[in-house]
Amino acid sequence: MSFVLEDVGLAHAGGGIALRGITLAARQGEAIALIGPSGAGKTTLLSVIGTALSPSQGRRSVLGAAVPASHEGAPRPLRARIGTVHQAPPIPPRQRVVTAVLAGALGRWPAWKALASLLYPQDIAGAHEALARVQLADKLFVRCDQLSGGQLQRVGIARVLYQKAELILADEPVAALDPALALSTVQLLVREAAVRGATLVASLHAVELALSCFPRIVGIRDGAIAFDLPAAEVTEARLQALYGSSAPGMPAWQPAAATFAMPLSASACR
Repeated sequence: MSFVLEDVGLAHAGGGIALRGITLAARQGEAIALIGPSGAGKTTLLSVIGTALSPSQGRRSVLGAAVPASHEGAPRPLRARIGTVHQAPPIPPRQRVVTAVLAGALGRWPAWKALASLLYPQDIAGAHEALARVQLADKLFVRCDQLSGGQLQRVGIARVLYQKAELILADEPVAALDPALALSTVQLLVREAAVRGATLVASLHAVELALSCFPRIVGIRDGAIAFDLPAAEVTEARLQALYGSSAPGMPAWQPAAATFAMPLSASACR
């Protein structure tokens, strides 16, 4: 199994509950989309799977290793096998794009090579190839503070592609992209994971994109799993129940034109 969570819960220090009774597992090579309203716990769940956060209760196994609850986190060799795509990538603004992409290999490079790469990039060709796949090959030596938010998101994706992670966790990876670019970028992530047999778990607000590109959909609401189903079984009624009413007089569930501005066919990412 790629990861296994058993009755996992997470409580904040102030007493709030972020996750409750989460039992979820994924086989190696699966592609899973997490959907649900803002604040439902999707980002927290990704952080627990990726070992960035420790649960308050329950058991967790990631890439075959049991990861106990502790403030020390997972060992470095395990973290090197997990790639995370952040909604707002934590990239130093003055860093060159090539260096940001090559940072994906720091977990598997020896210390001397990692330090040397900060002074002179150690694999320019590899970084260029990863950037070309997200349509940013011309930004290789540009400083990251000269990029738009959408370009920074794609640099973060290029870094994970270069990392060749066994488990890819993507938190709203295309939130800053236009619909056409969002579709091609999600297609790239799904295809990359499938080719390498990596597991992909992505949190997405664009529900149509999730339903079109991912075979398995997990709905999250109030820190708990509302459903875990094949995409074909996620009905309009289930989406209505998952999202609820956002405000008085507002429809509970917005159709394709509101949540993702470009209609998608069922085979858009196949």
